[in-house]
Formats: sequence, structure tokens, C-alpha cells
Amino acid sequence: MTATAAEDWKHWSDGRAASVSAPHGQLALTGTHWLGPEPAEVPGLPGLWWADAEGVRVRAAAADGITVDGAGGTGGTGGADGLVDGEVLLRPDTDPAADTAALGEVLLVPIEREGELALRVFDPASPGRTGFAGISAYPYAPEWAVPAVYTPFEEEGQSVVVPNADGKDRPLAVTGRIEFTVAGEHRTLTVGRSGAHLTGVIADATSGVDTYRFRFITLPAPDAEGRTVLDLNRAYLPPCAFADHFICPFPPPGNRLDFAVEAGEKQVLTR
Repeated sequence: MTATAAEDWKHWSDGRAASVSAPHGQLALTGTHWLGPEPAEVPGLPGLWWADAEGVRVRAAAADGITVDGAGGTGGTGGADGLVDGEVLLRPDTDPAADTAALGEVLLVPIEREGELALRVFDPASPGRTGFAGISAYPYAPEWAVPAVYTPFEEEGQSVVVPNADGKDRPLAVTGRIEFTVAGEHRTLTVGRSGAHLTGVIADATSGVDTYRFRFITLPAPDAEGRTVLDLNRAYLPPCAFADHFICPFPPPGNRLDFAVEAGEKQVLTR
């Protein structure tokens, strides 16, 4: 183990804990509210909320105290200091010009998933955030960082339907497979892409026992020959480990390893 590799991992690990526990990090999520076409109340929020072909709409009065990221949203009425005073359109996170709203310190984020729209509520005072005591992890071990080779699928735009943490089945985009040898085992995993990086969802013999029921992985962009590195020291907990209101895909077929990966993040710790 080189000092640099261990230090880099510690920096990554500290950054993970800081990110999820930020005021509007994953631990702050208190609700994902799916919206229909008719104006309706969202628990704990003023105004009326609904979805249409353009995005999420809210109708509220200035006295309700809802603000939309500075400019008052799109196609609506904004009052002083970005206060919503009338009807406003909020574009979801899948739109390049996505909007967010706020109610005091509470952040309101419109999202779109498979054509359905919802409003996510991030409250810095959430019990998950205030009770957070860190993320347990295995000690760094260099033998869990191994060379891997990525082979893209011949057909682009593939997906596999997998269960999600909210009980629904949804398509998971996949682009190819990686091959690697770790702990004396030669294996393949199905992965997708996020920008230039490769991403995957995995489980192993520790899942649901010593670690959360599944974990995510991210690999550096492969080179022209498909070479990259699978560092299982950086296997990390999915968002749904920090808040029940996230939608997380379960591992696709073939991504459940039959040996114990004693590396990476294990569980969320609470006070």
C-alpha cells in the first residue's frame, strides 16, 4: 500500500461524508412527492403543485414564502426577492435549465424519472442529517484495486429492467461489461456510462450482512484498448442508504458476486 493511494482514499472517504451530510445533501431528503395533472397539496408545503408536459407547476401567494432560484421560475409571476406570487413553472432536473425552489432553508427540487414528475424536499433539519455519525468502511487495501477491461456492447442504447428501492421496476441503461480478476476470481460486471466514467450497481456476499444490500461503483474512463481500474475500496453506498425517498436501481443480472468484497463503504452510522 502506498501512502499516496491510502491518502487519496481517505480524502475521498472524508469528501463522501461531507457531501451526504451537507445542508441539502442526501441525508436531508425528507420526501419525494409524485405529482399528477390536477393541482394538489404537498404535505408540509404551502401552495398547490401539479405536473404537465413542461414540468412542475406551483400556485402560491407571496405570503406563503416560496422562492424560485432568484428569477421567479418560467412562465409565471415572481414577486420581490424571487417570491412566487401566482403560478410558476419549474423545469425538472433532466432539463439543462433546471429550476429549484425554496421555503426558507428547505430546498425543493423538481425531478423527472421515466416521464413522471415529482418534487423532492431537502430539509437541513431532517432526523437523518442531525443524527448522522459517519459512514463505516473497510480499511483501505490495495489488493482490491485491480485492472479491468471494458468491452462495449455491439448495440448501443441497451437497458435492462431491474427492481428499484421504491418497489417499482425500471430500465437501467447499460453500455457494456468489464472483466477483471480479484481475490483469485475472474469475473465480469455489466456497467453503464456517466459522462466518460463507467458506473455499475453490485452486490456480493457481504451485502445485507456486513454492508448495505447493494453498492455503486465508478471506474475511470477506459483508454482506447478498454483498459481501466476497478477500485472496490471506493464501492459506495447508494443514495437510498441515506434516505428512504430516493429511487435506486438494484444490481442487474450477473452483478451479484458470490464472494465477499471486504472493501469500500459498509453502512450509515447514526448517533
